[in-house]
Amino acid sequence: MPFVETNGIRLSYQRTGRGEPVLLIMGSSAAGHVWRMHQTPALERAGYETITFDNRGIPPSDSPGGDYSLAEMVADTRGLIAELAIGPCHVVGASLGAMIAQQLALESPGLVRSAVLLATRARSDAYRRAQSAADRELRESGIRLPSRYQAAKTVLEMLSPTTLDDDDAAAMWLEIFELSGGTAAGQAAAAEDRGDRRPALRGVGVPCRAIAFADDRVCPPHLVAEVADAIPDCDLVEIPGAGHIGYLERPEPVNAAIIGFLDERRERAKRPPARTKADAQ
Repeated sequence: MPFVETNGIRLSYQRTGRGEPVLLIMGSSAAGHVWRMHQTPALERAGYETITFDNRGIPPSDSPGGDYSLAEMVADTRGLIAELAIGPCHVVGASLGAMIAQQLALESPGLVRSAVLLATRARSDAYRRAQSAADRELRESGIRLPSRYQAAKTVLEMLSPTTLDDDDAAAMWLEIFELSGGTAAGQAAAAEDRGDRRPALRGVGVPCRAIAFADDRVCPPHLVAEVADAIPDCDLVEIPGAGHIGYLERPEPVNAAIIGFLDERRERAKRPPARTKADAQ
């Protein structure tokens, strides 16, 4: 797997397909290859080049000690785009990856052609703040939960009741989460409450689409809708029967929402600019 040097660390990445580049940014503690289960094959069939990578803290990318700030992870991603010379590119982010995409679109619009924000939010409400504080306290205590308990807790947070009520699907996901272990503490710190970002998001100048998952307990639809309302050129799509990792639970409608948005941007770019009265004179 190739690497790039950016922001003082090495990031592993994979680049495949042909067409306009789409950079996909994964969420906390997840490897970039997760996108390759469903999203990148669909994007490549639709005529896009895809670039996936492992965030800092996810091997084989470097894992510096200590907690990671969102600013560091945004700088990592900005450097990756520059090193690969793919800007301006389309950006797709999920959860923490969507937070990175938000900030990248705000700070570096010259590198971002458009952004798709899956399971995103601009603030934490009372329950999500309590959940983050409890998770932080558990991490700092040094207590490690048994893997089977952690798996049972994770499926409740990540999946839709529709999935959990299916015995075969629930058993599969329980096994996956038990084998994959817990959340990476350093990356979890990057997603801590950063106040209300809605005023800042009004400065995003690139077209965006926010995708909410109806049964998401981490970034519920009402918080995703706030992001869509804050960004001037942003629409909202809600996917039913999906939890926080809806891109794995309901890949077909998620892929359709991503590709439909990107195709619209691609078609608009092909249209000749509208003629004005001054042009006609």
